[in-house]
Amino acid sequence: MTKDDMQYEEPEIIYIPDEEGNEEEFEVVMKFEVDGSDQKYMMVVPLNADSDEDSEEAEEVYAFRYEEEGDDLKLYTIEDEEEWNMVEETFNTLLAEIEESEG
Repeated sequence: MTKDDMQYEEPEIIYIPDEEGNEEEFEVVMKFEVDGSDQKYMMVVPLNADSDEDSEEAEEVYAFRYEEEGDDLKLYTIEDEEEWNMVEETFNTLLAEIEESEG
């Protein structure tokens, strides 16, 4: 998939249950693999209907490691600081490349 393809795709929406078991909607911003590992990651942003009340929260991006088994998607939180730094760096690099190609 080229970067051009990414711009025209329908947004991918996933549902992630919160602590109370309520499913919340998230839009998948980006999926990527980190070089040198077989781990796959996705960056998502919440699709809150009531995002007006807290504009900062609307800007929040969450990262998850994920595995796909058929139609099942398993998400794992990233708790290791080293892993988180690697994911954040990769995300920022990809974001910069996309912005460069659009600019």
